[in-house]
Amino acid sequence: MTDKTPYIRPSWDEYFLEVMHSLAKRATCDRGRTACVIVKDNQIIVSGYVGSPPGLPHCDEVGHLLKNLTHEDGTTTTHCMRTIHAEQNAICQAAKRGVSIEGATIYCKLAPCRTCAMLLISAGIKRVVAEYKYHAGAESEAMLKQAGVSVEYIHDEMLTY
Repeated sequence: MTDKTPYIRPSWDEYFLEVMHSLAKRATCDRGRTACVIVKDNQIIVSGYVGSPPGLPHCDEVGHLLKNLTHEDGTTTTHCMRTIHAEQNAICQAAKRGVSIEGATIYCKLAPCRTCAMLLISAGIKRVVAEYKYHAGAESEAMLKQAGVSVEYIHDEMLTY
């Protein structure tokens, strides 16, 4: 028997988020296993995932290098310092290959952190599509919007780890 349900193609946003999920499987830090895809004119131009710089040990091999960060409001968050973020990795890949990401859209699992937001603004990213909010992302979201970068969330949930 054949299924009579008509096939529905994914939207561009759905498609690029699916690609991002596949890339996240390459991540080498289990505290999020995040990735991103940078797209221009509906074409993937560069991607990145969370992991250690080339030639350095990965969390999956030697464990995390955790540091606590105390925020102005007194709250503390823990971050792994062994790895670079997916967005940072993608920006580095673009730079290594001489690929401009100006005017592009980035698809990511989590909204960018403050540092990644500043880098994305400086690189000319115009749209951020994040699957989830990031526990330390309110400041970065405000910064992105102030710089004229569109920020969209697929889910309104905040991921914590």
